[in-house]
Amino acid sequence: MKFPNDVDGDVLRSLQDQGFDFSQAVSIDFNVDFPYWPPSQKALAILENTFGHIEVYEPEDEYEGYVLFQLNDLLTHDLVVSTQEAATKLMQPYQGVCESWGVLT
Repeated sequence: MKFPNDVDGDVLRSLQDQGFDFSQAVSIDFNVDFPYWPPSQKALAILENTFGHIEVYEPEDEYEGYVLFQLNDLLTHDLVVSTQEAATKLMQPYQGVCESWGVLT
């Protein structure tokens, strides 16, 4: 499988090298970061209405807070990029960005 030469493609190549099974649906975590805390209730409602259940992780010690949502789907570059772009576009009025994702391996 070939992936684009970008950060997401690098992660997907690394997963491929570890033997990740791209033919099975998997739970994919997406994180939405905000430059201020807490995010507005309206922003949280939009994320929940769009992506389903969300989890809010409060800032703790040196860790910044973030909002997590999950998709259960086949892991593809297009899915990762389009989901991050969609979430970031939705959160633009609230200064939120979705630039990170992950799967349990």
